[in-house]
Amino acid sequence: MNVRVVGRLLGVLLLATAAAMTLPIIVSLLYGETDWQVFMISQAAALLVGGSLAGFLRDSRELRTKDGFVIVTFGWIAVGILGAMPFYLSGAIPAFTDAMFESISGFTTTGASILNDIEALPHGLALWRCQIQWLGGMGIVVLGLAILPILGVGGMQLFKAEAPGPSPDRLTPRIKETARLLWVVYGIISLVQVIALMFCGMSLFEALCHSFATMATGGFSTRAASVGAYDSVAIDVVITVFMFIAGVNFSLHYAAVNGRIKSYWRDGEFRVYVTVILLATSIIAVSNIQATEMSAGDNVRHSLFQVVSIVTTTGFGTADYEGWTSLSQFVLLFIMFVGGCAGSTGGGMKNIRLLLLAQHGFNEVRKLLHPRGVYVMRYNERAVPPEIMTNILGFFLLLIICTVTATFAMTMVGLDLISAIGAVAATINNIGPGLGSVGPTDNFAAVPLMGKWVLIFCMLLGRLELYTVLVLLTPDFWRRF
Repeated sequence: MNVRVVGRLLGVLLLATAAAMTLPIIVSLLYGETDWQVFMISQAAALLVGGSLAGFLRDSRELRTKDGFVIVTFGWIAVGILGAMPFYLSGAIPAFTDAMFESISGFTTTGASILNDIEALPHGLALWRCQIQWLGGMGIVVLGLAILPILGVGGMQLFKAEAPGPSPDRLTPRIKETARLLWVVYGIISLVQVIALMFCGMSLFEALCHSFATMATGGFSTRAASVGAYDSVAIDVVITVFMFIAGVNFSLHYAAVNGRIKSYWRDGEFRVYVTVILLATSIIAVSNIQATEMSAGDNVRHSLFQVVSIVTTTGFGTADYEGWTSLSQFVLLFIMFVGGCAGSTGGGMKNIRLLLLAQHGFNEVRKLLHPRGVYVMRYNERAVPPEIMTNILGFFLLLIICTVTATFAMTMVGLDLISAIGAVAATINNIGPGLGSVGPTDNFAAVPLMGKWVLIFCMLLGRLELYTVLVLLTPDFWRRF
């Protein structure tokens, strides 16, 4: 491993995050509040450490695959610590573990919170809480690729380690151009949502915060009751639409911007994504007809909103789904693991893996009837290489093992079984609200100290798609050959 290049690029990521603190500083000053001071202190610390690393190690340019995994994982931890500093130094979150939990939850776009009184946050901190989700949504590493030419050498190793899904697509031959294009599309859609929410009655500040959280599929809100606090059909519709958009592969958005609108429906994963949403919404809406007092219109609206929120791993809420039927809660728990599309800002297993796993299973059944038959795995009319299928099967197995192990750990620290399963499912899939004591009307404040660190690890695992983090725990990774 090239320690010099790793340290240098970690410094670059700290500098990029420090630059992002300028916006909450401006907002704090505009509202006449004092939280700008803690951002200045945090920014100064990041400039000192990041500048030293980036400056003193600038002679090294070689980047290996191993380095990419280290930079991505430790980069997320580094910016998580930096993101926690304003919460901790301001006293808004006096315990470091809680501040770290909130920050990692933001950068990993999980949306799990320990805050009980969100409305009491100063505007700068409230904006920062949503902004770190927006940064984490497309990826702080991709941000570095987009804005700093220094990362142009060997950048594909970073992109492969960070990008969601089994096989990240390049939109252009150069990774730096790819990153810029992704951020342009991401930024334009975010701006459109801000304007739409303002037309629906939100202030500019609230529209900006909710747009940050929506496009990142993060779910942090400026209200303790989340989107349900607004009780607005128009706001629900706008956020539902943009959550849906955020859960789609961004390469399809890029194709649509360039006139290839039919690319959406030609994509097999997109069709599965739409099918899962419609099927889950129908089951929940029908199941809740007799079990709730909602009108037919409200039933469909809340069912659709909650399904899109969960399947895209956003985690916004307009209703307390723990008051819904057991069938509805089971469907929501299932789609927590499904997630959005590969190449989106969503978490979870991803629909493309679900599609290929189902196809693989069906082929195995067919082989029992026709042992000599040759069945080729295909996706979008192209053969799927065997190594991709092996990767997906390994991912699925590791997800089960990590989920079971983390759930066991959470029961050991004192959570009941439903809460433990809900907490792990919500964090390892980067969703936010879970079940039981960490449900949509509760938060993670009461989780014991060790439990919070387990869940922080789960959030990192989920955001970086298991392999990127787990590979660092293997002896072979650190062994010299």
